[in-house]
Amino acid sequence: MALKMRQSLATFEEELRERMEEERLRSEHQFRSAVVRTRKRKIERHKKRSSVRFWLLVTSLVLTAVAVTVAMFETLYWLLG
Repeated sequence: MALKMRQSLATFEEELRERMEEERLRSEHQFRSAVVRTRKRKIERHKKRSSVRFWLLVTSLVLTAVAVTVAMFETLYWLLG
């Protein structure tokens, strides 16, 4: 009887160790997945902000060029007129 109890106790302890190891591995995997998702979201936000900044820069350059051209021709018209 004592031998059987020791075997069942040893089996229980082995199963407990295996479950703890599986739980630890699953926890590490979840943590790594969360880190990867966070990194992807951060990169996506940065990319989106960079795109908006780029188009604001392009728009401001075009508007500046148009304004300077109009001012130049108006001044030229005023000087020659």
